Amino acid sequence: MFSRIVLLAPAALLVCGCTAMDVVTLPVKVAKTGVNAVGAGVDAVTTSQAEADQKRGREIRRREEKLGKLQREFDKQQAKCIDGDSRACRKQVEISSQMAALAPSVPYEPE
Repeated sequence: MFSRIVLLAPAALLVCGCTAMDVVTLPVKVAKTGVNAVGAGVDAVTTSQAEADQKRGREIRRREEKLGKLQREFDKQQAKCIDGDSRACRKQVEISSQMAALAPSVPYEPE
């Protein structure tokens, strides 16, 4: 059994194209680069606070823009409703409910 292992070890080195020096220095190379590689992997996966803040800011601006668009459409439908368009009145109610659902997710900023 031991003789088979001794004979297979050099054969494995030949198959992989490794030299004895590569095999001997491999643990040292891994130890030297291991910390940097792990740190780079963690940096690639995690999100910094600044990145998270930017993402949150973009999402808030998107909601504010949508709320502004709904407000303009609401005003337009309200004018038509006042003129007697019953479809515009129904649409105004729908827009109002959309605005009410979206409003809590947009932070209030005093002027």
